[in-house]
Amino acid sequence: MEKKNIFLFVADQMRNDSMAHMGNPASITPNMDSIIEEGVSFENAYCQNPVCVPSRNSFLTGLYPHVNGHRTMHYLQREDEPNILKEMKNNGYEVIWIGRNDVVPADRPKTEYCDEYYDGVKDENTRDAQNSAFNHSVDMNEQSQALFDKMLTGDNYYSFYMGKLPNGEGYGKTDWNCVEKALEYLDRRMKSPSDKPFFVYCTISFPHPPYACEDPWYSSIDRNKLPKRRPNIKDIPNKASMLYGINEKQELNGWSEERFDELRATYLAMVSRFDHQLGLIKQKLKETNLYDETNLIVFSDHGDYTGDYTITEKVQNCFEDPISNVPLLIKPAKEIAVKPRITKAQVELLDLPATIAELANIELSYTQFGQSLVSVIKGAEEHKDAVFCEGGRIHGEEQAMELGHGPKSTYWPRLATQYSEGPEHTKAVMCKMNNYKYIMRLYEQDELYDLEKDPMEIDNLAVKSEYQEILQNMKNRVARFYMETTDFVPNKRDKR
Repeated sequence: MEKKNIFLFVADQMRNDSMAHMGNPASITPNMDSIIEEGVSFENAYCQNPVCVPSRNSFLTGLYPHVNGHRTMHYLQREDEPNILKEMKNNGYEVIWIGRNDVVPADRPKTEYCDEYYDGVKDENTRDAQNSAFNHSVDMNEQSQALFDKMLTGDNYYSFYMGKLPNGEGYGKTDWNCVEKALEYLDRRMKSPSDKPFFVYCTISFPHPPYACEDPWYSSIDRNKLPKRRPNIKDIPNKASMLYGINEKQELNGWSEERFDELRATYLAMVSRFDHQLGLIKQKLKETNLYDETNLIVFSDHGDYTGDYTITEKVQNCFEDPISNVPLLIKPAKEIAVKPRITKAQVELLDLPATIAELANIELSYTQFGQSLVSVIKGAEEHKDAVFCEGGRIHGEEQAMELGHGPKSTYWPRLATQYSEGPEHTKAVMCKMNNYKYIMRLYEQDELYDLEKDPMEIDNLAVKSEYQEILQNMKNRVARFYMETTDFVPNKRDKR
């Protein structure tokens, strides 16, 4: 079968429920919504860790974060680790990497991973260079940094809320550069066709905080249509101590609902801007007659609390749906059978390498734990009996604390809580089976929620005697999960 093109367009920190077709009445996401007319949106897609680096190392390899120790922001891929970018390049694809890194250490070039790399800051291909300028979450030039410093003051300081940007030239400009580079590449492919199919990995920063956006997106969100916010964590018993610690330090308990509505509306504006940029890519694929020959995959690395539980941004070892349940949409190439719809099949971002391999008609060269989603694309409604998300550390694991940030950092409420040698930042794993979500915690109270009856994850059933059988069944499933995925044997044998 002729190999088809593949285009990955990746958001940073986007919640699944930030899309209109997932039931958010305030969202404006027509380009993501329209994918379900010719492709599939996965309602129950979960990331494998709720922060950038561990999640990306997982979805680009098909390996869970625990397999190779990718549990923090500061441990990126080693040279001998597999990666879908390497796989595609080695299987005859022209691999174009645009935007976010968070995978290859800054002191290594990306030569093995792609044919071209554009970081969104420099205009030229920097594949063979070191120290990419776009390894970090927030792209800040002098203009946007000055605005950031001016707007984050008082009880707003740790909120990440900035609101309306004067234009698109400061914060967020890097995303526009990345999208423009992707459009330029598609134009180039049309003018100079290649025998090689392409694999574009375009990964941008919105809607990652700070919560800030320019018009027309900022003003487009109807604040009166925003869905109900989850209650304050300080009023909910039996949740993770990490959440209580962050809430105490972020100083948001005195905020009015109107202020939270502005923050949430700005976040949805950022999502809408991402959706507009997706529209530009879809339009360019059609203009260049590449749309029908291209598998388009849209997703996010993890989600964002966005004021739910009176907390902003994300947490490494908590797994509420706002940060673990992510958008995943796939529009296959025209020759691939598809049943367009929203599916309830349980899937993981870790399934992407296996899916890409089947779409590309190639074999992955290493053992991994994802399962191809092609059968679900074709119409199957059963995929995995359980999905998992994990994070945290053991006591004494100082290298996983991410030390070095003081109170001047907007991330200080989370990071200062991570430094504690109490239970706050310790290991936990989420197991979701149908409507039940179970969280095993190494040093504190386990959690169990019935998402059908309690979608806001408020009532912890793990403390109730009548749910102990369900709790034990899910503990058994976690044990099997770790038995199956603890490690993998490399294909290359060593000499004895």
